[in-house]
Amino acid sequence: MDLDVGCAEPMITIRPYTSADVIFARQHLSGPDAGDAVWFGYSSPRLQAAFDANGLLSPDSGRLIVDEDGEAVGSVEWSKDSWGPAGNSWCWEVGILLRKDARGRGIGTQAQALLRDYLFSHTRAERLQAITDVENIAEQRALEKAGFSQEGRVRSAQWRAGRWHDQYLYACIRSDWQS
Repeated sequence: MDLDVGCAEPMITIRPYTSADVIFARQHLSGPDAGDAVWFGYSSPRLQAAFDANGLLSPDSGRLIVDEDGEAVGSVEWSKDSWGPAGNSWCWEVGILLRKDARGRGIGTQAQALLRDYLFSHTRAERLQAITDVENIAEQRALEKAGFSQEGRVRSAQWRAGRWHDQYLYACIRSDWQS
């Protein structure tokens, strides 16, 4: 299931989690050191239980490791969201977390493009969407380079670090991907 973007070094792939990746995610992708844009406070560790139950891949959501030259550097994920009756009007909401030292090198753009290709190739989704903080310029650029278009501003949508934050809504629809 490895997918590659076919670029010059480094080689970025996305792949299913292993037991070692669960430990990596707990150490590098959560907690205050993960960064201000992704730190929401301590919560119950559910990642191990979800991995034990289904390998972090289910009909309604999934999570894959972002791998750079054989080393885990982050994670991409998706979950069902809906814009009406859930059985008919669903889409995938996607997200990414990268280790701090993996940011700013184009890895996020490549990983999100790989996830986009994977979801459009292997599910019947018509729409993928992503939400990012209005102050997260790097993620906005990464989403745009990965084929997502900004659709609007969602005001006071996310509680983090003691205050409400506005978010931008991005989307890529199947016809954008196919053209």
